[in-house]
Formats: sequence, C-alpha cells, structure tokens
Amino acid sequence: MVGTRPRTNRPAFVVLRQYGTDRWEVLGEVERRAGLPAKAARTAAILEATGGGARPGEPYAAVLRSEWRLAQVW
Repeated sequence: MVGTRPRTNRPAFVVLRQYGTDRWEVLGEVERRAGLPAKAARTAAILEATGGGARPGEPYAAVLRSEWRLAQVW
C-alpha cells in the first residue's frame, strides 16, 4: 500500500516527486514487483504511487528502500 510501510521484508521502493528546483516530496513506499528488470520495476512503482498519474519526463524517483535507509545513516 502506498503511504505505509509494506508489511513484508520484500524489496520495496521509496517513491519521490520533485517540485520546484530542488525540493522532493515522499509519496510513499511500494513493494518491488518481482520478475521485472530494474528500470521497469522503478517505473511500475512510480505509476503505482501516483495512481497512474505520472507521465514520461516528469521528475519522479524510485529509490530502493534499503538504500534509502542506508543513505540516512551518516
């Protein structure tokens, strides 16, 4: 479910949307769809997080949840 932490330890993406020049909004977490190549899995996560509203070229990012957590440890 978007906006809440997935209930399993399966890989997931944190999906963000850029607004303004250098501001990002966290849209939520989306479980990674198994069997998809990395780029397709990120696209699927962005589409799920936006309810299909994202369009090509719009500034979104899908970061693996594990990387998101590691990036916060400094």
